Amino acid sequence: MLRDIQDEILKLKKEKDVCVLAHSYLSHDICEIADFVGDSFALSKKAAQAPNKNVLMCGVKFMAETVKLLSPEKRVYISDSCAGCPMAEQMTPQELADIKKAEPDRKVVAYINTTAALKELCDVCVTSSSALKIVSEMDDKKILFIPDCNLGGYIKDNVKDKDIMLINGGCPIHNRVTAKDVEEARKLHPNALLLVHPECKPEVVKLADYVGSTAGIMDFAKESDEKEFIIGTENSIVEHLRFDCPDKKFYPLSKELICSDMKLTTITGVLSVLKSIGETDENEILMTDEQIKKARVCIDEMLKRG
Repeated sequence: MLRDIQDEILKLKKEKDVCVLAHSYLSHDICEIADFVGDSFALSKKAAQAPNKNVLMCGVKFMAETVKLLSPEKRVYISDSCAGCPMAEQMTPQELADIKKAEPDRKVVAYINTTAALKELCDVCVTSSSALKIVSEMDDKKILFIPDCNLGGYIKDNVKDKDIMLINGGCPIHNRVTAKDVEEARKLHPNALLLVHPECKPEVVKLADYVGSTAGIMDFAKESDEKEFIIGTENSIVEHLRFDCPDKKFYPLSKELICSDMKLTTITGVLSVLKSIGETDENEILMTDEQIKKARVCIDEMLKRG
């Protein structure tokens, strides 16, 4: 049954000229039918290079928006229109505008996990893997980092010469993990290295053997000579690493590391959206040329800074 659904998806992709992107937090059956799998911004760049006129982003809405920003000439669809991101959506453009008015001399650095509407008001965008480099190399000394105070705090601790202002926000999934969880996981798996995402609390990050993006965590685990790892990010990564590295052992840091928004995307849902392409714009990401132009500024600045 699953293979039949996947085969139908592969057939529709070809018939409708669709590039399918799957974020790493999605289940293995969806990753198998995707053209590209990875972190959100890396997927956006892959989509921009792909020849297809249609793109289906299997992930959450801000990711599909970013695909549209980098490929405005393409029709971009989201795998589930209800799949949002609590971190990306926790701050409104008006709230950011108010802070900018009160702090006019601060450059606004936006984590990629923000809505397109917020990006319109920002100076430079960053990913979890590029944030330290970009912020440390900025000439500006006063910075407002949005929206994740955990990633922002990690940058602040490592870039001492900047005055970095944070807001009280972040990923509620990564934020659930505590130092006690680390203690309990290490007791169960004393020989395992702890690999965590910088969206985790500082108390967790400081106990890690490696801190990095989702792709960074996966690359580290694959390339390491060690054989056991505790994974401190969304638990689907544990599943993927077990497939990719059957000779190694991977353990979730916490059973709480599950993103319900990501789980809205299912293999049958992907099939349904593919069937609807060309019939309806229900799952299409629609933005005006002016919105795209404004939101692209901070992304272009990120690309320039590398």
